[in-house]
Amino acid sequence: MDSNCDFFDIKSEKDFEKLALDTFYYQYNNNNVYNTWCKLTNTTEISSINDISFLPISFFKTHKITSKQNIQEEDFFLSSGTTSMQRSRHNVYSKNLYIKNTFDCFSQFYGDVSQYCYLCLLPNYLEQQHSSLICMMNAFIGKSRYKQSGFFKDDLQKVTDILESNEESGIKTVLFGVTYALLDLIEQKKFHLQHTTVFETGGMKGRRKEMAKSELHNVLKQGFGVENIHSEYGMCELFSQAYSLGGGRFATPKQMKVFIKETNDYKSKNLYNRSGIINIIDLANRDTCSFIQTEDIGRQSEDGSFEIIGRLDHSALRGCNLMYNG
Repeated sequence: MDSNCDFFDIKSEKDFEKLALDTFYYQYNNNNVYNTWCKLTNTTEISSINDISFLPISFFKTHKITSKQNIQEEDFFLSSGTTSMQRSRHNVYSKNLYIKNTFDCFSQFYGDVSQYCYLCLLPNYLEQQHSSLICMMNAFIGKSRYKQSGFFKDDLQKVTDILESNEESGIKTVLFGVTYALLDLIEQKKFHLQHTTVFETGGMKGRRKEMAKSELHNVLKQGFGVENIHSEYGMCELFSQAYSLGGGRFATPKQMKVFIKETNDYKSKNLYNRSGIINIIDLANRDTCSFIQTEDIGRQSEDGSFEIIGRLDHSALRGCNLMYNG
């Protein structure tokens, strides 16, 4: 596989499948952990992306996941959590590639990254180092043509002032906030936003009582005066992001594809309109592993869009035990 193959040029399902198959064999031959997993799941030769074996995401906590043996990583991302928790680590061999890919994913749904003003309410993420989300939003802020873009840890009044000023000026704005911070903001003031896209992410982080997603989005829609609450589906183990333009349904960019599988059957066919474990092909993960079994439960429609239903009950998951020290 050419390590410089360009997933940005995918134009069809055929392009995606060809590149995914090339990536499978490249990573099977160069990623020791994935190679061992494929052998244990009897997936050493494939003819279709439906035959691919997905590596459980938990191995990012216990193993070095790389297809770049004997090459030093440029940086790394860590999953969110406390210092006492075992956190996932995703090695980054090209931060420029990560940033270029986040721009590309976003632009497929929202257009040119530079045309927006970005207001980021992500206090708990700012407190943790090596956050992929902070890296992404920092790149968006740097790309924005508006100097008022930035991170706002707890200055809700400043965010309110910029939102109101941008609304008066007709400036296209992205308000990207962790759930509890967005709720804090609308408790301070009710809005009627016409030029702002509101993104909710990250949950309550123990700051507030958890709410059903539909109830939460109704509260946020009323508080911000918007028709839809948008969301981003991403994680430190993935270079790409899926987006929801409202209603809790996510669509993937061209370099990413979701498969819903039976939780106890690695060989199951893709499920439609039934709940199962979310598996992801992310071709931007070319230097690590592009085939990831998450710990999220979801449901997918025939058009490829999907929704998140919940998290995996680990007591219900049975499969191969990777006895490998990498």
